[in-house]
Amino acid sequence: MKGLGLTRRVMLAATAALGVVMSAGVAAAEKVKVAAIYTLPVEQQWISRIHKALNAAAERGDIDYVFSENVANNDYERVMREYAEAGQQLIVGEVFGLERAARKVAKDYPGTAFLMGSSFGPVAPNFSVFDNWIHEPSYLTGMIAGSMTESNMIGMVGGYAIPEVNRLMNAFMDGAREVNPDVKFLVNFIDSWYDPPKAKESAFAMMDAGADIMYAERFGVSDAAVERGVKAIGNVIDTSGDYPETILASALWHMEPTIDRAIAAVAGGSFEAADYGQYSFMGYGGGSLVADEELVPAEVMDKVKAKEAEIRDGLFRVNVNDAAPVSDG
Repeated sequence: MKGLGLTRRVMLAATAALGVVMSAGVAAAEKVKVAAIYTLPVEQQWISRIHKALNAAAERGDIDYVFSENVANNDYERVMREYAEAGQQLIVGEVFGLERAARKVAKDYPGTAFLMGSSFGPVAPNFSVFDNWIHEPSYLTGMIAGSMTESNMIGMVGGYAIPEVNRLMNAFMDGAREVNPDVKFLVNFIDSWYDPPKAKESAFAMMDAGADIMYAERFGVSDAAVERGVKAIGNVIDTSGDYPETILASALWHMEPTIDRAIAAVAGGSFEAADYGQYSFMGYGGGSLVADEELVPAEVMDKVKAKEAEIRDGLFRVNVNDAAPVSDG
């Protein structure tokens, strides 16, 4: 990738050998060229879900995949242009905080498909958007937390108070309140997407104030929960293996339904500006709940599973509230 002049670590994803079962009707000789641009390490939970889905497509043989990670905001536009100039057919990334620059690039390369995590809408002909709409499983994890707190105090540590985070936290709070109207919340945002020590410090403060269950929107919170012997709720990825006996449940994001549809559209010559957000809903397989049924009582799980069935059957709609959540009292 030196010919692109990229200064970050750029990795080629592994691709499967010829002869594997192909999806979306993409022939091995017609792999879609996909590049991803990430402002954080691929290990970060939100980024990891996109990276995982793209790696899966590469392993199936659907795409040739390259990516850049830890790209600074003031460098993002240049990297987008370099990938577009290199002939990448689909460019994936997240453009929170640099919307204008990213949309300007897309306008300059109408023949390139862009699929970007964004707070705003698509722009014809080629700028599509997505987001992690996992408010439904977040509501279910709230039901678990509300049912199991003994102090009636739950701590919540988030990154930034933006709609993408707010709606998940509000859905979690709504779920907890459904089963426990007496529950209270302590809410704090650390103004960083990746600062485990700061998140851990915030979690300790909430535990000192009486929180016995922590909503771990950021890395570091579950580490604090382990040290203090309290329970935690995970977000986006399943970290229960890293924190045994600690993670009660997690709302998981699955990016595969979104990525696979975009790849198929590019391969079929039908890609156009659209909002792919709906493909993160549970009904499309973009969101799910995972719970440790050894930690969560059976009667609680029965209520949660009944509510999940209502959501999937269209009989219950989780409220979408993008306002910044605040602490009670």
